[in-house]
Amino acid sequence: MSMYHEGQRGLQDEFASRALADRLEQTLRHDHFTDRDATFIAAQSFFFLATADDLGRPDCSFKGGPVGFARVTAPDTLIFPDYDGNGMFKSLGNMVVNPQVGLLFMSMDEKPQRLRVNGTAQILRGDPAMAQIPGAQLLIKVTPRDIFPNCPRYIPTMSAETPSVYASEAGKPALEPDWKAFPIFADVVPPRRT
Repeated sequence: MSMYHEGQRGLQDEFASRALADRLEQTLRHDHFTDRDATFIAAQSFFFLATADDLGRPDCSFKGGPVGFARVTAPDTLIFPDYDGNGMFKSLGNMVVNPQVGLLFMSMDEKPQRLRVNGTAQILRGDPAMAQIPGAQLLIKVTPRDIFPNCPRYIPTMSAETPSVYASEAGKPALEPDWKAFPIFADVVPPRRT
């Protein structure tokens, strides 16, 4: 099954890039994680997650944590934790009604890279792996359909020198963001589940 639909094909034809698109699909696209993919993903402290609701309305979210919080556990499985957040559950709520997801992993160091992962997501509750992930309140399992590196040409060179002070660490109490204590929210903030 091709990675491309007719909307993409029409633009490829308009810009004479169909042959290039086909070559990229034939040589770079795969549906199981390689060791190289797993190593790259494990080295990241963030990624971007695209979801859509049951009507196809999109949502894009930043997901961050300690290096390695998202990891490949099998050639056909990537997992990442859901951490305490703003309680809106935009991404996970979309997964409940439409499990199709897109993940974009990026490194912005001296040798920028990016990797796209498109597939289906499943929310796991009470999975034993959660015990090994400090701060996890749920676990998301992604089964890939299309995995492919993307041209890093426009990625700026940046360095993440300091991890977020909110990233969960084993043996350390979770730090709450200031906004949860604001009078307009304080009376409705639920207790942390982890």
